[in-house]
Amino acid sequence: MSRIGNNPVVIPQGVTVDIKDGVVTVKGKLGELTQNFDSVNIKVEDGNVLVTRSSDTKDQKAKHGLYRSLMLNMIEGVSNGWTKQLELVGVGYRASNQGQKLELALGFSHAIVMNLAPEVKLETISEKGKNPIIKLTSHDKQLVGQVAAKIRGFRPPEPYKGKGVKFVGEVLRRKAGKSA
Repeated sequence: MSRIGNNPVVIPQGVTVDIKDGVVTVKGKLGELTQNFDSVNIKVEDGNVLVTRSSDTKDQKAKHGLYRSLMLNMIEGVSNGWTKQLELVGVGYRASNQGQKLELALGFSHAIVMNLAPEVKLETISEKGKNPIIKLTSHDKQLVGQVAAKIRGFRPPEPYKGKGVKFVGEVLRRKAGKSA
């Protein structure tokens, strides 16, 4: 029995949820998101979104909690938005942006230039004496996570000195170096 799937998702003020032909559309002040669904029943009652299943098959049990979590993330995204912050740790590592174009200097022979989707708002913060920070904001949690993972993948943090691109607040597993 899915404990997460049984919890109702509260719809905040200013958010509308429409369900039509296996597609859920959530509209809010920050944007609009759609999600296809199958194997479960989704309905709106008394300002809550309820996800139910018709039987206890393995497929429906698996998707019950999944679709409830997706609904929660969509409603949270269009009302408040999602933010990911990445930190560049290393000498000479820099980040700058012009509009939706992110330029990274990560110790390679060339700069990495990345064009971001228009749904993602990009901000780079460079303060003297601190590591540069890349701030990504959007109403779509999946898109923000995917873009952040791609940026982190250019130079993942290494376990000896911790150099690389890491999430702010991420705890790295450090290793000891060579012993003499």
